[in-house]
Amino acid sequence: MSFTYDAVGATRENGFCPPGFHPLHVRSRIGEGEEVFRRAAEAVMTWEMHRALGVGIDASADRAAPDVDVTVTLVGLIKAPCRVVWTAQEHRRIGWAYGTLTGHPECGEEAFLVERTGDGTVWLTVRAFSRAAKWYARAGGPATRGFQHAYARRCGAVLRRLCGGEEAG
Repeated sequence: MSFTYDAVGATRENGFCPPGFHPLHVRSRIGEGEEVFRRAAEAVMTWEMHRALGVGIDASADRAAPDVDVTVTLVGLIKAPCRVVWTAQEHRRIGWAYGTLTGHPECGEEAFLVERTGDGTVWLTVRAFSRAAKWYARAGGPATRGFQHAYARRCGAVLRRLCGGEEAG
């Protein structure tokens, strides 16, 4: 399968959104300290956060890495094939992004980054750009984008719970 958009890897650039796509940027506080950072990074890199969200994950590897194929199943019936396009393994920043493949209801890219700031605060940033690819995603219009924002906020709540913070809502 091939990517359904041209700007493959563009989520690596903070704030970049190709013309004709809708941007998404949601930043959630996860907690504080090195242990929270390590736990959050592991949950993101091993698909644990996504599975805890209640979505199906079928990945060709146990960890996110470039060229790993991932199919996300939403609501038990919508299959969304993706491929990891980049990863970050830095001292204070760990995460990855995947891009949509043929058959995905959306067209674009989404990144999940765990970052630890200088004061020790741990954040999850979900950033993406997308546009509808299938008729039902187009029919959803603004509601589809609202769902994407809610999903990104839920990622933060679930990751906070996995790392010992307050419960996911």
